Amino acid sequence: MRNILIAGNWKMNMTVTEAAAFFKSFRIKKNDKVELLFCPPYVDLPMARFFLENSSIRWGAQNVYPEEKGAFTGEISPAMLKDLGCSYVICGHSERRQILGESDEFVARKVKAVLAVGMVPILCVGETAEERKLGQTEERIGSEIRTALFELSEEDAARLVIAYEPIWAIGSGTAATPADAEDISSFIRKTVKAVAGKKAAEAVRILYGGSVTDENIGDFLKEKDIDGGLVGGASLKAETFLSIYKKACE
Repeated sequence: MRNILIAGNWKMNMTVTEAAAFFKSFRIKKNDKVELLFCPPYVDLPMARFFLENSSIRWGAQNVYPEEKGAFTGEISPAMLKDLGCSYVICGHSERRQILGESDEFVARKVKAVLAVGMVPILCVGETAEERKLGQTEERIGSEIRTALFELSEEDAARLVIAYEPIWAIGSGTAATPADAEDISSFIRKTVKAVAGKKAAEAVRILYGGSVTDENIGDFLKEKDIDGGLVGGASLKAETFLSIYKKACE
């Protein structure tokens, strides 16, 4: 049985002072079937650790550079994140692919680097509005998944979390329908099976992301292949994010 994962991606929001105030007042009732995760900016990770390390809430990073160490000015290594207590790392978010030009191959390197130090990659996949219009959704997502999983063992592939984030829905206020999200999530699971095997496909958790709210999360979680949500803007509001978590616990 796959546990639900509700992950909040703060993106480039929240100063250290703001993060401290948020975490200081944020409390949840532990639920063994629902995992709650925050992915704040790098600068807020020590604050997340300070306030969350004695709770059931986990914290992770929004990005990583796929090398152990070296002359990579401005970058952060997997070991640095691991040392800060991170358990998850987002890899290949559409904003990094679209704005910063990260290729499928580069994202695949990040996935392997995160797994190598014992953290869990959250591999983001999704199509643009144009690709959706042209019927290229499965082609795009299939390529992203096959590239990321190509050299992984079945055991490593099984540890992955895959977040389906239709690029056209992110920050738009218009989410995919639960039925559409389920169709793609089912396709994702079938693709993992074809690349990494049945056990990996059954174990991989698939999240939906893209204008997730406390009003629609329950409908997404009713679907067979959707195991949680990757929440953007709504995770910046403590009351709303707590409401999303509570809906997931129902």
